[in-house]
Amino acid sequence: MSRRGSMSSVPEIGLVMALNSDGAGVVRDTTNSAAKTAFVAGALPGERVRFTRIRRHRRHDEGTLLEILESSNDRVVPRCAHFGVCGGCSLQHLAPIAQLAVKHTELVETLARIGKVVPNYWLEPMQGPVWQYRRRARLGVKYVIKRKELLVGFRERQKPYIAALDRCEVLEAPVDALIEPLKNLISALQARDFIAQIEVAVADNVTVLVMRNLVELSDLDRLAMANFERTQSVRIYIQPGGVDSVQPLQGELAQLSYRLPKFHLEFKFRPNDFIQVNASMNELLVDKALELLQVGLDDRVLDLFCGLGNFSLPLARRAREVVGIEGEPSLVARAQANAQHNEIHNVRFHVANLASPDAALAGVIPSMAGGFSHILLDPPRTGALEILPRLAALGAQKIVYVSCHPSTLARDLAVLVHVHGYQLQAAGVIDMFPHTNHMESIALLERRA
Repeated sequence: MSRRGSMSSVPEIGLVMALNSDGAGVVRDTTNSAAKTAFVAGALPGERVRFTRIRRHRRHDEGTLLEILESSNDRVVPRCAHFGVCGGCSLQHLAPIAQLAVKHTELVETLARIGKVVPNYWLEPMQGPVWQYRRRARLGVKYVIKRKELLVGFRERQKPYIAALDRCEVLEAPVDALIEPLKNLISALQARDFIAQIEVAVADNVTVLVMRNLVELSDLDRLAMANFERTQSVRIYIQPGGVDSVQPLQGELAQLSYRLPKFHLEFKFRPNDFIQVNASMNELLVDKALELLQVGLDDRVLDLFCGLGNFSLPLARRAREVVGIEGEPSLVARAQANAQHNEIHNVRFHVANLASPDAALAGVIPSMAGGFSHILLDPPRTGALEILPRLAALGAQKIVYVSCHPSTLARDLAVLVHVHGYQLQAAGVIDMFPHTNHMESIALLERRA
């Protein structure tokens, strides 16, 4: 258990050794070798900085950056005027190519430290557009009485408050420029104090904003929102209750879709469905996963945590058969509909709780009989530890693991390599979230002979 407390603000000089998992500089006091390491937001590796310690923990302290005495060559001017306050980004002051290098180093060190594994070769880090890339987001909404101002945006860095934003440089157009118009819209609503958040979904064909309204909207509020829809060329949905209550403000349900042109596929989804937030990187990711798997026309593929078929349908273009398993029934229904929409008939989808495989998979074991030549899995941040023994027993020759958390990836790779007889062939970084400390990665395993 960590001990936290305030500290006296005596300036110190330190050298930044690295970045931690939150993007803060790891600083060592150059004048006192016995002093604890301090985590200082805004400091970059290689820099000499003046800082103060503001909060203590058992193994490190937190500090505030006062002055950069020697600047890194990789330091750049942040594009966003709100950087440093808004918690949506943590690395805009670091050149994008250097961000990739930091994330690659983190992956290397995490796999070695936690998993005790090293791949036979490292994949080149994958990068796409670094601005206006984010097509899915959740924006907080709050009217602050003391400031007499309505706020729309992400949380402040390491604070529970919503940052005062005017625009967002990482949200896809047109939402990047809609922060101020949304503030003006909601400020004028009778339900101003009862709009809690906005879910953003930018599809290839339409932009949807889901307003979480805690009270019924008046006719005047509905009219104001309808005018906003028309002038900003977006669709507004309202959500008076749970996810099942999401409905269009007016008119029919919008058919949101995105495409994977290389595979001649179109995916339809709903505003609250999970999809990869970065469209360009998703295309590169799917392409890389299939390249690593090297699926052929005689192969049978298992896609775990398959969602609405983002990997399953491209795999089905190349394999004899694909079986997708997902824990969320609504996503399985969407995956089945997407297969039909794209006229793909060699894929089947099943609902199962992959966190409790022994009980939940009982109903889909007949579909898993006969084994699989290839497996792909893309689990949540918690990883796939529970499913690994059953997965390994299927005897697949190749496994591709797509991860959104390096620590759980390392843990699971350790089990597959050290317990179940797989060899880690390749691993690499996917820059799905530029300017943030969030890291997506991919790994290829092959069964040892």
